[in-house]
Amino acid sequence: MASSVSFMATAMAMACVLLAASSSRTCYAARMLADTPATAAAAAAPPAALPVLPAVPALPTTLPPMPAIPAVPQAALPPMPAVPTVPAVVPNAAALPPMPAVPAIPAVPKVSLPPMPAVPAVTLPPMPSIPTVNVPMPFQAPPPSA
Repeated sequence: MASSVSFMATAMAMACVLLAASSSRTCYAARMLADTPATAAAAAAPPAALPVLPAVPALPTTLPPMPAIPAVPQAALPPMPAVPTVPAVVPNAAALPPMPAVPAIPAVPKVSLPPMPAVPAVTLPPMPSIPTVNVPMPFQAPPPSA
């Protein structure tokens, strides 16, 4: 997918370059501009002198001192309130009935499976050949008449 997209992009770029190169020679406006004498006079004129750029001022090599950071005043916070006590949720232990005894789980006998019987090797008969049948296809040209 990526190679086809890359190929398409390359082909489009080449087509644009060819179109631009061929249209500049055969375009009516380009031929008209080439025939006018104004372009010949403008091409013969000497180029104007370029203005001189101003000099760049020198930058200082040392930095000014860092201003002092003002101190943050200490804020007085109110005292932390006391954590309330949580009342006991469990009622009186003497009022609860005794826990019933958990019955013992009987031991589960270990069961082993008999060995898997061997699978007999079966050879299949050869596949019969399928005869070719000419079935007419819909929307296809009819066979030529004899």
